[in-house]
Amino acid sequence: MAVGKREKKIIRASWVAIAGNALLSVLKITVGLLFGSFAVVADGIDSATDIITSIVTLFTAHIVARPPDTRYPYGYSKADTIATKLLAFIIFFAGAQLALSTIGEIIHPFKQEIPGTLAIWVVLVSILGKVLLAFYLKKTGRAVDSSMLIANARNMQNDVVISVSVLLGLAFTFWLQMPVLDAITAFLVSIYIMFIAFRIFMQSNRELMDGVEDKQIYKTIIQTVKQVKGASNPHRIRVRKMSHLYVIALDIEADGMLSLHDAHQIGADVERELKHQIKNVYDVLVHVEPVGNVEPDEVFGVSEDKL
Repeated sequence: MAVGKREKKIIRASWVAIAGNALLSVLKITVGLLFGSFAVVADGIDSATDIITSIVTLFTAHIVARPPDTRYPYGYSKADTIATKLLAFIIFFAGAQLALSTIGEIIHPFKQEIPGTLAIWVVLVSILGKVLLAFYLKKTGRAVDSSMLIANARNMQNDVVISVSVLLGLAFTFWLQMPVLDAITAFLVSIYIMFIAFRIFMQSNRELMDGVEDKQIYKTIIQTVKQVKGASNPHRIRVRKMSHLYVIALDIEADGMLSLHDAHQIGADVERELKHQIKNVYDVLVHVEPVGNVEPDEVFGVSEDKL
């Protein structure tokens, strides 16, 4: 099975994320355990979950590369969106597990020493590493329009916030000489992880329900149709996404006295112009009707008067 350029970029980005997070995770968990910082261990666990999310994106990239078949005639592009949903579950589970552990530590604390200063340096290295990973994943995700890579990049950005929180927690722990602050910081980090997971979960719902985030695309479609000679009144416009690709369906009106050949040519012109004006179009379905054939109680799709 041949892998396209888009999928190759996703695979490469996934391997970079796996390697980077593996290094940071081992470093933080090891130093956190050796130097007595529960918050640094928690940050390391979060990086470990990032390895899992990157493996999911790596596996999904191979699925997305599969060509359409009789079972999935539209192809496998929506595996990207399903993977995004799965990432949200993994991230939430890691946060919940961390929350349970830190609650137990806060309620029944064991005798804990003040964390060593090396823990602070490890967190600083983690912040730098996560900033670089987030920038790379976000840039690649936008270049190939991959929701799961962008979600993973957002997760890395959140990790920067988490590491900064851990750093502040360590600073207050040293300043006030209260080791319990380290556990409290870890608990706050876990709450933040679960919040981000919930937000990613909700954002992926729109694509699974065949919605689009940018409503400007409907205005672009209407303006484009009006520029095609012989085409008028674009209505019942429906746009949905399959990963980074748009599927567009719409009705247009044309002179009812035209021959079938001429009406078909107008529909083909509309399709060609839409593919020219809008990037990443998978398919355009144009239904041509005679002028004045619009149903008054039409409820499906979007028309100009509904924008």
